[in-house]
Amino acid sequence: MLEHYGFEIGESTIQRITFDHAQAMHAQAMHAQAEADLACQEFPQTAGRFKEIVAETDGGMIPIMEPDASQKDKRKGKTLAWREAKLCLAHAKGSKTPVYAGTIEGGVKTAGQQLLACAVRAGFGVDSHVHAVGDGAPWIVGQVEQQFGTQASYLIDFFHVCEYLSAAAKAIVPDAAAQKAWMDGQKDALKTGRLDQVLRSLAGHIEPLDTDDDSAPVRKCHRYLSERRTHLNYRDALANELPIGSGEIESAHRYITQQRLKRPGAWWRVDHAEYMLALRINRGNGDWAAYWDKLRKTGLPANQNMPPTVRKSAA
Repeated sequence: MLEHYGFEIGESTIQRITFDHAQAMHAQAMHAQAEADLACQEFPQTAGRFKEIVAETDGGMIPIMEPDASQKDKRKGKTLAWREAKLCLAHAKGSKTPVYAGTIEGGVKTAGQQLLACAVRAGFGVDSHVHAVGDGAPWIVGQVEQQFGTQASYLIDFFHVCEYLSAAAKAIVPDAAAQKAWMDGQKDALKTGRLDQVLRSLAGHIEPLDTDDDSAPVRKCHRYLSERRTHLNYRDALANELPIGSGEIESAHRYITQQRLKRPGAWWRVDHAEYMLALRINRGNGDWAAYWDKLRKTGLPANQNMPPTVRKSAA
């Protein structure tokens, strides 16, 4: 502003304007979600623009501060905690332009509805299939099944599975070089659809039943894979050029959520964090022009750029 127009804007003014627009973006998103819920139009009724949609969702922790309402000085009695921000994305197979959504205060159902909304915006329809990738969290698997039914398949992040295998390898093979060879063999078996071979290689080394789980990495790995057989079809995913890792959503946590909300020393009130997350998602989705167009029509206070006291006195 100083360079091009010859005047400066105070930091508090920039902060207030940014926050007002972030709050308005969040309100728009909530209104759109409420309208979709009321009209029961969440699931598409027409053919999709694309046959294969990639969808990913994951949770990441952000720092939250809760003030003590009984304290006159709001700087006193604060409670600091970490809260999960659930982020999701979807895009057509081969596309490099994902659609994002996220929530902090919303539960797993809200996250699931947002994942469906992202998929629909990315081109999902009644004849589309969703290839969902994520870690083994039950809430993610449950929401994929609930939101998409038989039109989706779920794949556990390959590198997440490898963490279990790596821990087991250290217990089975003491030599580092031999551990690598063993791991390479198990990875190849998983990628070529030979899960039973991996389970057999683990079965002969399972720790005694009286061994605590924390000291039984082989048993934990064997149980983890056995209970998730239907979510380990890496062979078909690779054959169809679909991702087997959830690195895309993990990266999105960094540049959508954490870049703004997880700065050193920053702690947020949960509603303020929710608003700023809405702003980051708006930017990530390229919705800036659409937001301003709608704001001009609605005349929300965020477009007035004046503090509440000034607005009141002016009125």
